[in-house]
Amino acid sequence: MALLSTESESTAKQETPLKIATFDVQGMKCAGCVNAVERQLKQNTGVTSASVNLVTEVAVIKYTPNVIKPEVVAENLTAVGFPAQVRESELSNSNKIAEAQKKRQKQRQEQLKQLIIAGILLLFSSLGHLHHLGGPEIPLLSHISFHWSLATLAILFPGRNIFVDGWRALWHGMPNMNTLVGLGTGSAYATSCLALLFPAWGWECFFDEPVMLLGFILLGRTLEAGARSQASAALEKLTGLQPDTARLIGSPELSNTSDIEIPVDQVRMGEWLKVLPGEKIPVDGTVVNGQTVVDEAMLTGESTPITKQVGDEVKTGTMNQSGVIVLTVDRVGSDTTLSKIIATVEEAQSRKAPIQQFADTVAGYFAYGVMAIALLTFLFWNFWGTELYPQALTSVSMPMASGGMPNPSPVLLSLKLAIAVLVVACPCALGLATPTAILVGTSLGAEKGLLIKGGEVLSLIHRLDTIVFDKTGTLTMGKPSLTDCLPAPDFVADSLLQIAATVESGTNHPLAEAIIQAADKQNLSRLDATNYVTEPGLGIAAIVEGKSVLLGNPAWLAQHHIALSYALEAAYQRFSLDAKTPVCMAIDGEIAGVFALQDTLRPQAKTTIKRLQDLGLKIAMLTGDRILPAQAIAKQLDISHIFAEVYPEEKVSVIQMLQQDKPMSCIESHDSIDPASKLNQSHKIVAMVGDGINDAPALAQADIGITLRDATEVAKETAGIVLTHDRLEDVVTAIELSQKTYQKIRQNLFWALGYNLVVIPLAAGILLPQFNILLSPAIAAALMALSSVSVVVNSLLLRYSAATENKTLVSSH
Repeated sequence: MALLSTESESTAKQETPLKIATFDVQGMKCAGCVNAVERQLKQNTGVTSASVNLVTEVAVIKYTPNVIKPEVVAENLTAVGFPAQVRESELSNSNKIAEAQKKRQKQRQEQLKQLIIAGILLLFSSLGHLHHLGGPEIPLLSHISFHWSLATLAILFPGRNIFVDGWRALWHGMPNMNTLVGLGTGSAYATSCLALLFPAWGWECFFDEPVMLLGFILLGRTLEAGARSQASAALEKLTGLQPDTARLIGSPELSNTSDIEIPVDQVRMGEWLKVLPGEKIPVDGTVVNGQTVVDEAMLTGESTPITKQVGDEVKTGTMNQSGVIVLTVDRVGSDTTLSKIIATVEEAQSRKAPIQQFADTVAGYFAYGVMAIALLTFLFWNFWGTELYPQALTSVSMPMASGGMPNPSPVLLSLKLAIAVLVVACPCALGLATPTAILVGTSLGAEKGLLIKGGEVLSLIHRLDTIVFDKTGTLTMGKPSLTDCLPAPDFVADSLLQIAATVESGTNHPLAEAIIQAADKQNLSRLDATNYVTEPGLGIAAIVEGKSVLLGNPAWLAQHHIALSYALEAAYQRFSLDAKTPVCMAIDGEIAGVFALQDTLRPQAKTTIKRLQDLGLKIAMLTGDRILPAQAIAKQLDISHIFAEVYPEEKVSVIQMLQQDKPMSCIESHDSIDPASKLNQSHKIVAMVGDGINDAPALAQADIGITLRDATEVAKETAGIVLTHDRLEDVVTAIELSQKTYQKIRQNLFWALGYNLVVIPLAAGILLPQFNILLSPAIAAALMALSSVSVVVNSLLLRYSAATENKTLVSSH
């Protein structure tokens, strides 16, 4: 048994995930001190590894958290003459996101369990009523005590949280949907229990109503949760962009190869970090040594890497592509650019959907109204109604269990009518109005290549005023292509392209890939080449079949004492004015030609913009690119409003100003905004169409975010609509489908509220004196169920209408 216990403890230790702790250690003077500190650290039970850096005076350990605490390790190290202190984490994003993710997962599991239990209870309840529909009578399932058991179980288990939350909300004076559900279900259950305990009263038992009601409510909430589940994943995607570790060094010199890896959330301002090629920049900082090319597409959305030299700023999460650099830490924690983007997305996504705000507001007042009507119904019939209309008592008298007739009682009649009001007004239809329409609309959208996320998008789309498009990767393909090849005299274009593709095969620059693809389309093979040399930000050189070839900008050629001819200099300037990227080429010290590359428009970009403009929508373009390329693209698409050279946080400001209905000229002049004015009545509904991480804050800030299939994961998770077929023209389709889906939501809400306006007076006995019509609690429960079914059927009609339109479209062609 002892052996088994030891093996079990060993297995438990192995399964426990290791954690990393970082210490600031004083008193180390030489390599011997380093070894002593490492030995001391490893002697602690639970410490699996230790690494110590003399220059930075930092120690890092991996340890088992349930065996030892970092504070104990620091105390032990201090006791032997090396004062140590645990370095506390300055970032909380990762922990916060992890906790939120666990909480969502637990909620989904609990919700699914409750729905399964309610579904099973509803199934047995239905089986017990088969004989009412002409089916066989099952002795056990048809007995009234069995239905009482089902109703009791439904209230105690899947309905328990609804009752608790509803009562709590009512206690604090803020009744919600759970309050209404609890009132209706509880009243029906209590009335049925009274009828079961006192059969002489002649009341019916309808224990199936609580089971049915809870089943419908939980189903509706599960559908609604499923429609919104993906939006919350954007923060996890953003957080994942930040590297987990950073290379801390004690000197800004590249020759100092002594570095130590520590968790990035434990890096402090002013320290020096080394970043190798292929690694992400761990923090916001300034380059103090080295030179490289950094891919900033995650921030700017532009595919062309940027040269970074000493004195240039680098941002968290961007990719170091070519050289080793040393940077000094400028911003950490919540102050980094990436953390600010995370905070912006989180804030924007925390806003409640307007349609849900409306439903909650109505439900709050509705609960008070229903309770007041039920009370007034009881008081009226008990004190005045039966005296004014004595025939009401005799017309609704019911036989006793013994076969006799009870004495007419105003109290019993009044109580029955009041309970009928509570039961018939139960807002099951109101709870299903939004999620069922969303379910049908989103499933239709998926079939059409559209991912529409939740009710906020659908509730705003019909009031859409402005659509803002990102340029690179959205209106354009996001990849440069070769548009011109202008050779100098005595040179041939195809030969230049073949040589250029050979040279560019020595690098992975986006412009190089465009030249290589152009050569491949013409089936131009590669030539023999050696001695590749790349100078970041300038160009590339190689020896091709014995000839010295240079490709790059004029500064690159000037370093080799090569000047452009007058004609090629004019061409270079013309290409630049046309928003193209010119690349010069020289062979054996002689200028050979100029290539021009440009990002191309997406197919249907022009027709999509035209269709949106025909719908009366305002169109604007927002980009981090330079003004000349932006103007060139806007001119082709007939877009008059351009916002160029805009960083992510500025994109959010532009969206805010458009929402505040500020004039385009005011926004383009970078006028200040008043955040409080966002709440005014002139708030305009703005949609943002983007594809990059840099667009994520703007997509979240916009009332409606739209992105494409090939967009970054963060953009797809942040956006409210994703075009999975990657067709820009589907923006129009998404808007049209969203409008139709929202119409169904409005119809459902109209029916749910209109139904109550009609049946509540009926349940209160408005037709009882004149027509002897009375809604018993059982009939009221049936009407309540019918209202829910009607909402679902109306939502399904959306699919039928879409199928009819498709057939009409096919026949017209």
